Amino acid sequence: MLAFLIRAVIFVVSAALGLIVADLILPGFTLHWNDWWGIVLAVVIFAVLQSVLAPWLLTVARRHANAFIGGIGLLSTFVALLIAVLIPAAGIGIDGPVAWIVGTLVVWLVTALASWLLPPLFLKKQVQQRRE
Repeated sequence: MLAFLIRAVIFVVSAALGLIVADLILPGFTLHWNDWWGIVLAVVIFAVLQSVLAPWLLTVARRHANAFIGGIGLLSTFVALLIAVLIPAAGIGIDGPVAWIVGTLVVWLVTALASWLLPPLFLKKQVQQRRE
């Protein structure tokens, strides 16, 4: 149970990192920093949608379009961003096609890297305890 909670926190942190990096490097991709609650809401909405959409889209792609399996992460990132932007209370805005395309790539890449690199840092102690 603890490992599940740690992984959930890591996923939310990786989502936050992805959105923050996109905000910092892309014009047109903005987090509304004056509304911290909106940013928290945007991060949580994005993280939950991403974690739900990715497995669902993978299942759909396996059944109907195997060629799209490699792009499931990008597609689920795009859809999660789209829904988060459409929610008025979420503190995120994306303007222009370049911001949408490059923003999706940046958020997906940073989230994927963080989801891969952060677990060993936080779960290392648990792995060592299980080995003993």
